[in-house]
Amino acid sequence: MPVRTNAVSLVIAEAGDTLQADALILYMDKESVHQGTGLHPGLDEELARLRERGLFTGEAGQTELLPGFGLCGAGGGVLLAGLGVDAASPLAWRAASVYAARALLARKLTRAAAKLAAGGGAVPWRDRARAVAEGLLLGGYRMPVFRLQKDDAAELREAALLVPPGDAAARRAAEDGLHDAVAFAEGIIYARDLTNLPGNMLLPEGLAQEARALAAQHGLECTVLDEQELAALGMGGLAAVGRGSANPPRMIALRYQGRAEWNGVIGLVGKGVTFDTGGISLKKAEGMEEMISDMGGAAVLLGALHTLCLLRPAVNVVVVIPAAENMPSGDAMRPGDVITSLSGHTIEVLNTDAEGRVVLADGMTYAKQLGAEKLIDVATLTGAVLVALGDVATGAIANDEAFLGELLAAANKAGEKVWAFPNYPEYQEMLKSSVADIKNATSHRWAGSIAGGLFIGFFAGNTPWIHFDTGGTAWLWDEKGTEPKGGTGALVRTIAEWILESAEQQTVASI
Repeated sequence: MPVRTNAVSLVIAEAGDTLQADALILYMDKESVHQGTGLHPGLDEELARLRERGLFTGEAGQTELLPGFGLCGAGGGVLLAGLGVDAASPLAWRAASVYAARALLARKLTRAAAKLAAGGGAVPWRDRARAVAEGLLLGGYRMPVFRLQKDDAAELREAALLVPPGDAAARRAAEDGLHDAVAFAEGIIYARDLTNLPGNMLLPEGLAQEARALAAQHGLECTVLDEQELAALGMGGLAAVGRGSANPPRMIALRYQGRAEWNGVIGLVGKGVTFDTGGISLKKAEGMEEMISDMGGAAVLLGALHTLCLLRPAVNVVVVIPAAENMPSGDAMRPGDVITSLSGHTIEVLNTDAEGRVVLADGMTYAKQLGAEKLIDVATLTGAVLVALGDVATGAIANDEAFLGELLAAANKAGEKVWAFPNYPEYQEMLKSSVADIKNATSHRWAGSIAGGLFIGFFAGNTPWIHFDTGGTAWLWDEKGTEPKGGTGALVRTIAEWILESAEQQTVASI
């Protein structure tokens, strides 16, 4: 499926402009609830009644629709959206906007105006506008459906972000924030849509077609290697994992060049297992349908690349996606096999359901061959990360503490929860094989997410490297907070934020 373009009309307007919206969104924290709306005595009276009954107190996630008193056109209402206790954070504004969009669409209201000046004065106009616009776009996200008769679910069509009248600086800053918001939201929505596609609708060649389409849209260089080329080049890991499927594997590479010279290249490597049965080490049937999301790492990197292409930072990035189906068959990879990876290192296969790390081994080496000087891999790698962190946080492990610190700071700014695991020598000892250079699984279940990450790190070698295990965060069984059911696009925001900051630092250093 193509990149889903933004169908919402988003504009910056001035408070006091004539509005024909279904609702005016008013953001309130716990303090401003006691001060009133400042818009109409009737609204203030109704707000006081809600506050006294504990129905709206400005808590994060709270929404309440009140009569509009003619403030936003005929029949329009005022939607109160709670900011919680941290109204000085853009993250609070984004979250409040997600909940506001859901509340509007639940009532079939499709046109909104959002008053940016209500509370949160410590948040710059650009950050505030970006947070609100991004939250409205993401709050209106709906998973693709394939029914003969489509649902009549409402979709957000128009949103005006309101700045104070006559404040030209605020308007310019808000317009800049709106531009960023659309780029980030489109990248996240693209990643969600790809992750939610059924396995029969996104085979390895289909993922390659998605990459080609994205490259064509943005003028990127895209290379796709087929199964014969994989064999000729010695990509034994990817070839072995894909061998059991009737749908052959693909190695995908996209090159974004934002600088004159191809140096300082950031390598992004994403697991693209379009469906994972476990292979010969077959998974249990219960819950296997979630394995449509096992290409979530690839989806996140394509989403982040889409965001970067919309913003055009001066940085060089190569995205590498080893794509395969992991299927059982008479020709499938077996436990006990020894395979030779692109790096020349041999891998002892103890568990064919630990296939993601095997395809990523070739992906890491290929990214380095294409010029990557830093490596980030993203993968729905292990179930063990769910045991450690649940579906709340992404696990991380790295061979470079300073590099990891930069990504953790970007995650904090982006509002995405990431927890770093230790990289002690004892964990690396667990992967030693008696017959090969490394084995793809340990003999017990201890430290499973760490061991899986360090297997990938073996192929990073001395190149600065970070691994993100999104096994608990890439896909959710149910809506959770501001995240939707199904694909979440987790880490699109973090990776794009870090790359944009890296581009700024490189630009400053070159001056």
